[in-house]
Amino acid sequence: MRRTISTEIEAPPDVVFRLARRVERWERLLPHYARSRVVERRADGALIVEFVARRPLIALLGVGLPVAWRARTWKEPGLLRLRFLHVAGATKGMDVTWRMEATPTGCRVSIDHDFAPRIPGFEAFVDRWFTRPIAGRTLATFKALAEAAVEAAGDAPARPSESDPLSATNPET
Repeated sequence: MRRTISTEIEAPPDVVFRLARRVERWERLLPHYARSRVVERRADGALIVEFVARRPLIALLGVGLPVAWRARTWKEPGLLRLRFLHVAGATKGMDVTWRMEATPTGCRVSIDHDFAPRIPGFEAFVDRWFTRPIAGRTLATFKALAEAAVEAAGDAPARPSESDPLSATNPET
């Protein structure tokens, strides 16, 4: 199965990349993420990250089902891409690519999910009930964050601060 979910964002692609690239912060940036904890730092710069997100069940009541997985994740800054290879959990083997591409009004962010589980039909279940709801909320949140950051910056030069989601303590990340 190969599925793509995408959205248009009224912000430059590098702004979105800077927001999304530090996956260990996702639990602080994304309200539906309960955990994004680095469990291993690899010599090649890749991280093994444990993720736990909530898949909404009864949105009105705030009831959600926790979904957990581990992924090897790395950045491709020159291409404005984030990569994830799921190494544990029900989605083990899923290959995920985030692409940020410039458009006349900002950028288009697309997330490709490639998944070929051993159980026939399982990929459709995962896509319908987990991948799309969680990835959709993730894109919607990054859209809101990026557009708010661009609006707040206006024409004034940005001043990094601890509360600013775009500020980076390590410019290499």
